[in-house]
Amino acid sequence: MTETTHTQTTPAGGAERPRSPEFRLAADALRGLRQDLFHDAFAYRPLPRVRARGGLAGRSGRVREYAAWTPHVLVTGLGALAMLVALASTSDSGLPSLLCGLLALGPVLLTLARPVGAFWFSLAATMVTSVMSGATGFDWPWSPGSFVSHLVVLTVVAIRTRPRTAAWMWVLTAVYGFVAETGFGWGHFDTDVGPMLILSAMILLAVTVRHIRREAQQEVSAQQTVTAAERSRRTLLEERTTIARELHDVVAHHMSVVAIQAEAAPYRVENPPPELEKAFATIRENAVAALAELRRVLGVVRAEDYEAPDAPQPTLADLDGLLANVREAGLAAEKAVTGAVRELPQGVELSAYRIVQEALSNTLRHAPGAGARVEIAYVLGGLGLRVVNGPPPAEALLGPSPGAGHGITGMRERVTMLNGEMTAGPTADGGYEVTVFLPVAATGIEDRA
Repeated sequence: MTETTHTQTTPAGGAERPRSPEFRLAADALRGLRQDLFHDAFAYRPLPRVRARGGLAGRSGRVREYAAWTPHVLVTGLGALAMLVALASTSDSGLPSLLCGLLALGPVLLTLARPVGAFWFSLAATMVTSVMSGATGFDWPWSPGSFVSHLVVLTVVAIRTRPRTAAWMWVLTAVYGFVAETGFGWGHFDTDVGPMLILSAMILLAVTVRHIRREAQQEVSAQQTVTAAERSRRTLLEERTTIARELHDVVAHHMSVVAIQAEAAPYRVENPPPELEKAFATIRENAVAALAELRRVLGVVRAEDYEAPDAPQPTLADLDGLLANVREAGLAAEKAVTGAVRELPQGVELSAYRIVQEALSNTLRHAPGAGARVEIAYVLGGLGLRVVNGPPPAEALLGPSPGAGHGITGMRERVTMLNGEMTAGPTADGGYEVTVFLPVAATGIEDRA
């Protein structure tokens, strides 16, 4: 028979039994109480001024300055009301009455600078006032002035802190009321603990709902900001992908021409030297390799449902057809060309066409019924574009139909790709203007000219 002995090592600090959920809940509650109402209870936390918003933003500086102190004036007024109630309800006149009034005013004013400390001051002032006022009848343990003062303090402190702090203040107020009622309530017909707890619970519940609603609005606003940023970023990437697809045909055409010409060039020269044949063969190999790499990269950015267009990419020569289409849609568009018309690089031609197309689409969308003018300027250093529209007429049958607002983003991407410059904004008469300059490197013929 074999006997096995198991030896268990006890930690140096002693074995700790696992805590029950009830114990952990109570410990967390006490920790929250200590953090909310005891830790730095009299810390200096001044009530901030109100920022001007809405109609106050456009008023004079003096009015805005006075309006910024509205919460402070309101709290001071409530404190004065509590003081008047205390003076009117005190049976003795003279110094005791004045002291009761000051004890009702003090906690309310303290909420402007030390909100949590004002709660403790209010409880202490309630005890002193109850003894000094000689309260009898139904005003125990809160005298009328202390009753109003404590309700104001609970409300202001709850607004300035968080819902958990408001809950702890209500619990401590209930504890104080029950202790004062059961331990020191002899000689009184009734107490005002019930009215205090009911009124304070309703007020604190309303403040808590206000807190929760404000936090929800802030979360929704933050989420909307993140969503808008993600939508803008996604639109930017989609626009860049579209530009890459459109420029594929332009670049592929040039690379194909280079490969064909490099292959045919040796046959145009009688008895070409081997070095020349080798150079043209290298050019052709590099062109074919670049074309294959271009198609591979385009396959990565191309969507699964994308179909390559059958027609060639549009150029500035196709603007007349574009203007005819928008005229049929109800847009009175006209074109003006200045400078010597010349052939530009296909990438510039394509981007210029797309910019004009997007600007006219924005006019149809945002200013239905307005007229538009397209100006094209061929200058020595590049190409200038200007698309301007007037305000929509007041008797327009169709109203504006704002889109996602990303048309300007696409135009800027095309201009940035070509190292150009662009400005866009409203005009003085209520219309909109888009101005673009696309630089074009001068060719050898232009240099000799």
